[in-house]
Amino acid sequence: MKVLVTGGAGYIGSHTVRQLGEAGYEIVIYDNLSTSSAASVLYGELVIGDLKDVDRLQQTFEQHHFDAVLHFAASISVPESIANPLQYYTNNTQNTLNLLRCCSLFNIKKFVFSSTAAVYGEPQDNPVQESSITQPINPYGCSKLMSERMIQDYSLASGMNHVILRYFNVAGADPQGRIGQINRQAEHLIKIACDAALGKRPMAKIFGTDFPTIDGTGVRDFIHVEDLAAAHIDALRYLKSGGKSQIFNCGYGQGYSVRQVLSRMQIISGIDFPVIEVDRRAGDPASVIACGDRIRQVLGWQPKYNNLDIILNTALAWEKRLIALNALTNTLDSQDYRLGTLLLLRRNLISKTDLDNALTEQANSPKKLGEILLQKSLISLETLQDVLIEQRWRQHANGLPQAS
Repeated sequence: MKVLVTGGAGYIGSHTVRQLGEAGYEIVIYDNLSTSSAASVLYGELVIGDLKDVDRLQQTFEQHHFDAVLHFAASISVPESIANPLQYYTNNTQNTLNLLRCCSLFNIKKFVFSSTAAVYGEPQDNPVQESSITQPINPYGCSKLMSERMIQDYSLASGMNHVILRYFNVAGADPQGRIGQINRQAEHLIKIACDAALGKRPMAKIFGTDFPTIDGTGVRDFIHVEDLAAAHIDALRYLKSGGKSQIFNCGYGQGYSVRQVLSRMQIISGIDFPVIEVDRRAGDPASVIACGDRIRQVLGWQPKYNNLDIILNTALAWEKRLIALNALTNTLDSQDYRLGTLLLLRRNLISKTDLDNALTEQANSPKKLGEILLQKSLISLETLQDVLIEQRWRQHANGLPQAS
């Protein structure tokens, strides 16, 4: 089964791609790398492109004969959506429309959509059920709900079957430390707690202490990214077996307050980092907890990481690994993103010994490094082309002269 994964280099997308690859699916990832990295793509073919680039998107569909589409690509910050709503209606809603038009043109009949609990707004029901009223209170939630409705309307008109997965609060990282959250602008609570514990920020903030909750701080249902990725695999299998269109909540049904999460991180990390209390943020609901019965019953979803300590431990371990990766990134900065350092950054592509030998040979030869690596069969032509594309994107993003 051949699957297109938009946003597959991102946080949730990359974990899902890895699980798809391990399950034997043929995968094409379509991502603009704006908040992600090709280094997070451990399986499949990466196509670097934006969903607003309709010509490139159609070329990708033409080149491959997809059996299904998994759509992750989106902007996801609530505060940013309030400050810049048009960006969210463009990137989330308009780009979903672009993707659906390609699905129509190429007769795609299976579609899995990455949605959010933000579509519920201030839930009247807690735990929240899939049938609960959808009244989003911020542009992020609105942009996702509009996308949901486009998918539903198109499915009714075309016979495409879809699964919409409404995420609650995603956190954690691959337990083996291969991939995790790398977006430096991410403002999720557990990411902030990790940063505070590791000294990457001076403190953690609690936005609002007067909510009608157990301790006055907001309450959220945190789900491990590995379990969420597994839900996408289950959704794909369901559609492959002839399942009809469905909406599922993705959460454990267990809520933790902001204060509880920060306190637990202090204990796990052994660091009593400062926590300060500030006013509420616009658009933040008091409590959102999932009722996850339906996804278990219909898809047979069986979460393996339903434990706050596991979520916090894997998130913290990944952030520690990022410190080491960032040191390598600084090396990339100082070397203008040379091919050799990019190859080292991307795991399992080449050993440092092989690279050093090739660089020594290059120093005494007119050949380019890529030519030498190909001649020695140290990397494939496809891998070289892929890394050269990433090199150009990284140089462009940092305003550096692009290599020839």
